[in-house]
Amino acid sequence: MSDFKRHDKESAPEESKKLLEGSEKAFGMIPNLHAVMAEAPGILEAYQQVHELFVNSSFDENELTVVWQTINVFNECHYCVPAHTAIAKNMGADDSITENIKAGKALDDDKLEALRQFTLVMLKKRGNASESELESFYEAGYGQRQALEVILGIAQKTMSNFTNHIAQTPIDEPFKKFA
Repeated sequence: MSDFKRHDKESAPEESKKLLEGSEKAFGMIPNLHAVMAEAPGILEAYQQVHELFVNSSFDENELTVVWQTINVFNECHYCVPAHTAIAKNMGADDSITENIKAGKALDDDKLEALRQFTLVMLKKRGNASESELESFYEAGYGQRQALEVILGIAQKTMSNFTNHIAQTPIDEPFKKFA
């Protein structure tokens, strides 16, 4: 069993207190992931900033969900898969996206499937996508901006997925029904 502390606004290091207040304001609670990350204020701040940057990228709610869930499933993150299922529902993303990604099935929409495939290539090859893999991504209607934004999504999810692996972060009550 992991012994990583889950902080609240009282127990957190001083530099994390305002960050946890922001989490509580945004989510109506302090997600366990944020409570764990609060031990190292830099990772919590970086995670929150990268999350905000990725949410405000050129991707819509379905595309965000494709990138997040492809990474979460690839990294086998017990916490982020249900958390992002709830987030996707809240954003109004198509439920079949998460269902198909979790089942290892292709997505019905060709453009979204190209995004899923490109995200997988970037993960499996650690960013070493070939020219033909990039071309396939571009032919689906994406460009260099979106290729770089996939990297941004991978950066965000690497922080959370890896934190959840070593901390064995408990799934928050509102996310449990999606586990």
